[in-house]
Amino acid sequence: MQRRLLLAAIATLLIAGCGKSGGAGDPNVLTVAATAVPHAEILEFIEPTLAKEGLKLDLKVFNDYVQPNVQVSEGRIDVNYFETGPYLEEFNKAKGTHLVPLAGIHIEPFGAYSRKWKKIGELPAGATVAIPNEPSNSGRALQLLARSGLVTLKDPKSMTATPKDVVGNPKNLKFREIEAATLPRVLGEVDMAMINTNYALDAGLNPLRDALLIEDKDSPYVNFVVGTEKARNDPRVKKLIAALRSPEVKAFIARKYAGAVVPAF
Repeated sequence: MQRRLLLAAIATLLIAGCGKSGGAGDPNVLTVAATAVPHAEILEFIEPTLAKEGLKLDLKVFNDYVQPNVQVSEGRIDVNYFETGPYLEEFNKAKGTHLVPLAGIHIEPFGAYSRKWKKIGELPAGATVAIPNEPSNSGRALQLLARSGLVTLKDPKSMTATPKDVVGNPKNLKFREIEAATLPRVLGEVDMAMINTNYALDAGLNPLRDALLIEDKDSPYVNFVVGTEKARNDPRVKKLIAALRSPEVKAFIARKYAGAVVPAF
């Protein structure tokens, strides 16, 4: 009996080991990692278009910024669609990966939000400001604060600044570095939180209505489809990019997000 159970367990492990979550080897399936809003919503919009072309999307939704890159780098997922160029550059440097941006799709203007204050001018001296805890997004948050005159950075052009790079802080702001995905949840605990638009939208915040500060349309933080170098010539990825950069998607983004998400093509 024990021997049969052992053999059954081994067989189960072998079957699990043979499977891959990616669409590798199947010319009709493409696995794509994305965060829920707006990336997964945009991908769901183009699913019927790709189905007509014989390509099925296997969409994997994540609520963090690390696993989508890890799984694409390991070949478990074909490509991802969630990140900006500065974040990808910093991730590759930190993790030793070699992922590449394949196509820019949209911009999500980064914003500052508060449950306590209605206008940025009300922010008091000594206020606590929550920012993302990794360099590319902390840099983005601090850049927005710097452009608004709230802080001065040692290097005004740095996209990976951290609170240690703040050399001027007239309001004596206190910074809390928190994982990006959890920032909407701490809004009631801080004076202001600097939140990526995908997480703001997911939390029911409207960047154009609710943000005390927001990036303008010239933001350099384009969201890319990302993959390994070999993905550049993958016919499935080319179909995905063509669908994402279509006039139909441009119209969908404008209609659904009303300026909170802006096409970058």
